[in-house]
Amino acid sequence: MIAGFESLTSGSLTVKGQSVSGPHPDRSVVFQQPALFPWLTVWDNVTLGPRLRGHNPQSLKESTQKVLLSVGLAGFERHYPYQLSGGMRQRVQLARVLVASPDVILMDEPFGALDAQTRVVMHEVVLKVWAEYRPTIFFITHDVEEALILADSIYVMTRRPGRIKERIQVPFSRPRSYELIGDANFAALRARIVSSLRDEWLEARE
Repeated sequence: MIAGFESLTSGSLTVKGQSVSGPHPDRSVVFQQPALFPWLTVWDNVTLGPRLRGHNPQSLKESTQKVLLSVGLAGFERHYPYQLSGGMRQRVQLARVLVASPDVILMDEPFGALDAQTRVVMHEVVLKVWAEYRPTIFFITHDVEEALILADSIYVMTRRPGRIKERIQVPFSRPRSYELIGDANFAALRARIVSSLRDEWLEARE
């Protein structure tokens, strides 16, 4: 609904005071699986949307170069998706979103299929991108540690039908790193969230 792919059945939804009535570049999505055109290079995948919308070529070139540097893809402009690792393909998705300068980035379990080491690297990329561009990021995940590393607010969902069960303000200052995992407050908050999720799982079995 935030992306504009689905219509509301009740209530209202606004972004920066404007009602959401459909998809818009101000609200961009990073999908769970890399949604890239395999016949296009990294550069062409990233710039396709702005080119179709008639953006100034020189301005687009400069912003694309900056974004590719930000996500660690400088030097891979002429590579095709099949030549990239899973983590790099997700970086292309993120770069494609950032070039549009959205107010809101929607990330749907974007790192779920990645190995643990690559996930850590991608978390660092997201934290770097947020610090540099400051978009609102709405991030869906089943990984509690991932949520605690990345988020300012965590919304815990109930079992079906999904409802907001709890909102948790994450108390850790930025910039963050994985050294937080050894913090006693981090462990306590993780245990609290896991317990809440476990309660939902147990009730679903009854």
